[in-house]
Amino acid sequence: MSSVFPADSVGLVSPKVAHFDEPLSLACGRTLNNYELIYETYGELNATASNAVLICHALSGTHHAAGYHHADDRKPGWWDTCIGPGKPIDTNKFFVVSLNNLGGCHGSTGPSSRNPATGRTYGADFPVVTVEDWVHSQARLADRLGIQQWAAVVGGSLGGMQALQWTISYPERVRHCVSIAAAPRLSAQNIAFNEVARQAILTDPEFHAGHFVEEGQIPKRGLMLARMVGHITYLSDDAMGQKFGRELKTDHLNYDFHSVEFQVESYLRYQGEEFSTRFDANTYLLMTKALDYFDPAAAHGGDLARTFSEAQASFYLISFTTDWRFSPARSREIADALMDAKKNVSYLEIDAPQGHDAFLIPIPRYLQAFGGYMNRISV
Repeated sequence: MSSVFPADSVGLVSPKVAHFDEPLSLACGRTLNNYELIYETYGELNATASNAVLICHALSGTHHAAGYHHADDRKPGWWDTCIGPGKPIDTNKFFVVSLNNLGGCHGSTGPSSRNPATGRTYGADFPVVTVEDWVHSQARLADRLGIQQWAAVVGGSLGGMQALQWTISYPERVRHCVSIAAAPRLSAQNIAFNEVARQAILTDPEFHAGHFVEEGQIPKRGLMLARMVGHITYLSDDAMGQKFGRELKTDHLNYDFHSVEFQVESYLRYQGEEFSTRFDANTYLLMTKALDYFDPAAAHGGDLARTFSEAQASFYLISFTTDWRFSPARSREIADALMDAKKNVSYLEIDAPQGHDAFLIPIPRYLQAFGGYMNRISV
């Protein structure tokens, strides 16, 4: 592509790294004595540090949410449709921070990092992390950046769960919470899908009990299968039908179990193959466990309204009609609890055929509503 970027792009961005030597106590009972968080920023922080927006990523997301890493980069950040000049999260108004969570594999300390205690790659020895752990580490990054209160904490899917957790763990530090296609906890079916994905990785002969890097191996087949299973849950039946139907990739049936005959088979194999080249298997295990463990109301006997009793933020919840992974009913459950807790909450259900992945897609009604809310909260 040309080195001239679109007018509504944040343009070239360079990742930054924050190193922390203050030990971080984790929910699992272990401690990270030191760690690093990689992040990107877009826009300018104002004089009062009151225009900062935190972007929390979903399961396979990274710190690279918008813009381009080099002049000939063909693919912008994963949420470039929503972040930039004139976009819903307008970088002419907001200072945007996007990071890769602890346990990630794109620059923040995680399983593929060196363990300073042993000098070897962490691998399976990296501690299990939770959404609450991530929020605590993000709060330290905010301190480092001189941000005492976020104008908004925003995220979709697992990112939306982090946004909710921020209002619980640090109620005075969030003015607005935008939680998109999220849930207050996973259903049994969702946990089941995650377990199938984990078993695909754990039973791969090249996994080597999580120490595959030291063995010079990659559990590629397991990671491919995990991604294929996950990807099916991100799309709706309608979306898959419209995109692939029963179209054949070949002009005849082969009557075997190895050929790629249907277009949808080809698509899933491609997605799995591509994912296995850029993602760490141990990170995938950690991220799915963080999803499974998220249940902030458990500390209050399952009373979600009580869980949000100390929250000070205004809430904006968005769901999508064909999202069966985190259905609109789950967002309405959050909205009802917030209303019971007498919090300021707005809820929007978008009619969209794309399923759970709709939060990543530039659906006009979605972008209009998202941008309208963000425009009202800009300072």
